[in-house]
Amino acid sequence: MSNSSFSRRKFLSASLLTTAGASLIPGLSFGAATPIFQAAHERVRLGFIGVGRQAMGLLNNFMKIPGVEAVAAADVYAVKRERFALRVQKNLTDAGKPYVAPKLYEDNKDLLADPNVDAVVIASPDHWHALMAIDACKAKKDIYLEKPLTFTIQEGQELVKAVRSNGVVLAVGSMQRAATNFQTAAMHVQKGKLGKISQVLVHVGDNPFPRTYDLPKQDLPAGLNWEKWLGPIPSIHFNDELNPGISLNPETNEKAWGAWRWFKETGGGLMTDWGAHMIDVAQWGLSMDRNGPVEVIPPTGDKPLTYKYANGIEMLITKFDEGRQGVKFLGEKGWIKVSRGNYDTSIPELELGKEPENFTFSAHHVDFIDSIRRRKDPIVPVEIGHSTCSVCTIGNIAAELGRPLKWDPISQVFHNDWEANSKLHYVYQRGYRLG
Repeated sequence: MSNSSFSRRKFLSASLLTTAGASLIPGLSFGAATPIFQAAHERVRLGFIGVGRQAMGLLNNFMKIPGVEAVAAADVYAVKRERFALRVQKNLTDAGKPYVAPKLYEDNKDLLADPNVDAVVIASPDHWHALMAIDACKAKKDIYLEKPLTFTIQEGQELVKAVRSNGVVLAVGSMQRAATNFQTAAMHVQKGKLGKISQVLVHVGDNPFPRTYDLPKQDLPAGLNWEKWLGPIPSIHFNDELNPGISLNPETNEKAWGAWRWFKETGGGLMTDWGAHMIDVAQWGLSMDRNGPVEVIPPTGDKPLTYKYANGIEMLITKFDEGRQGVKFLGEKGWIKVSRGNYDTSIPELELGKEPENFTFSAHHVDFIDSIRRRKDPIVPVEIGHSTCSVCTIGNIAAELGRPLKWDPISQVFHNDWEANSKLHYVYQRGYRLG
């Protein structure tokens, strides 16, 4: 992002809302001749844990922020570590800066022991999020953690404790919160511009629930430590859809996202992959992003998965209108619908007044670095990431059990339901322990 990518007026007009109301990211200064951060001493050295397809985009974004350096990477696949070093070299060369080779590790704990790493960016498969982030908390490293926050609800509970007890900054990759169209939608709903809300429609994609792992077994590629990739989960065999292959000479990058997202053994399906974005926006607008629903009803026939809140509002996981992933708030005065690059409303005075921005680089990553420097909570702190992730996960649990479930969003347990509560976590394998 060049310093002229945002105008100060445009940025400051995009209020960053929390459940307490509107707030602004402090400490930013935009202009062609002015660095984003003016303090000369605020160098931030990042280590990247999990350097697949998602991490490559994050690397490019973070290296554009003045004062940020990419100094280390950890991944269980050797070729990805090599690619990371080459990408760092290219970014520095393109910026006219000298190349300093990042340190490369197979084990994330070795990276966390590196005193030259100030903070980490974790973009590993979901089943590794909690263990890696908790270890980072113990190492006193600040954390940018990709969504969904964790694989299980109990993992999320433990991560919240670890963040707060160790005094680290943890930002969740729910980047919609830094986009003007989503901010505008949430603001109007929170301020009652739609009147009383009756329903919220959330589309996370077709066939949202994870399926049982059914890919055929393939030979392991050279340089991939499969046991470390599996970590705490029960053993499954390798298939390259889980860890798409890449090459360096010639350079061939991943042609698809890692399919671990779509299987219940390794991910939460579209419910957590896109739900972590769109359910987050729904809860945000409803001022429920530190709370949650009290009941979840599984899909039956033509009725979609439905969440019920204590105030009577229903949230339906269903396709609407054009079918892109998004959120539609329905109130007594009208509606607002929002998705990436789109915003529409039935109420003329609530129109955005301009085309929504292209969903590319946003203030989200800048906010994480600013939060490190100022020792403040980011716009999506760990508690909100955990609340959103929990809502996604209890939807998967209800769909798996095929019956309505009563949920306590504060104590984060199902009411008098041992079977449902048994699915808040699983038994770790290979000697791994939570906490």
